[in-house]
Amino acid sequence: MAFDRVRLDIADGVAVLTLNDPQVMNAAGAPLLDEFLAALDSVDAPENGVRCLVVTGAGDSFCAGANLKERGLGVAKPVGKVLETHWHPLLRRLRRLHCPVVAAVNGPAAGGGMSLALACDLIVAVRSAYFLQAFRRIGLSPDVGSSWTLPRRAGVARAMELSMLGEKLPAPMALEWGLINRVVDDGQALAEAMKIARELAQGPTVALALMRQLYWSSTENTFEEQLDLECRSQRIAGETDDFREGVAAFLEKRPARFKGR
Repeated sequence: MAFDRVRLDIADGVAVLTLNDPQVMNAAGAPLLDEFLAALDSVDAPENGVRCLVVTGAGDSFCAGANLKERGLGVAKPVGKVLETHWHPLLRRLRRLHCPVVAAVNGPAAGGGMSLALACDLIVAVRSAYFLQAFRRIGLSPDVGSSWTLPRRAGVARAMELSMLGEKLPAPMALEWGLINRVVDDGQALAEAMKIARELAQGPTVALALMRQLYWSSTENTFEEQLDLECRSQRIAGETDDFREGVAAFLEKRPARFKGR
């Protein structure tokens, strides 16, 4: 399927989904979000063999949030409508995805763009990138899941500060705060993310999918609920070919050759 506002490249088990509207810093209007969701259909399709997804932006920006200039995302329609029809389905798809998701933040990530990055499992950012809760600047409240992910990653006090003051958070400080995983030199976000993605794509995909679900669920579950979820997840992992290969490789003192099933 051909896309205009996003690009999708799949090779060696890694899918790279690039937000592709650099003229507006990859701000996400309804057309871009429609294509993002359609691209995830290809990522999820078994015949494409995707075992890790990388999300990045074209040009010098990751994503500037909502594209308020496009019809349907400004004052023409309620902002909440776009959340229901586009952003929320996208977040739910990412959460249910069968493989790990790595964000390569190659520049500013503002508003919904910051929220999108925080919805990924691992985040790599260039040193000059910044994260911005831009909502206060246009008289809106946080959305795209940021009021859930941000306090869980950085704590309530820092979430309040970022949202109420609307100050830019440089990537190195975001790393110190535990919001992201790695900071690299400018121009190297995608290369570092691809290095991580290729390693993940050679891993036990079912176990990695269960792992991401465990940790995303852990912030809501009680201790007992999490123990039950661990048990159910381990039963599923224990029935995979990759588990049998992992045990065999351990006993034979050789690297495991996981197939993702």
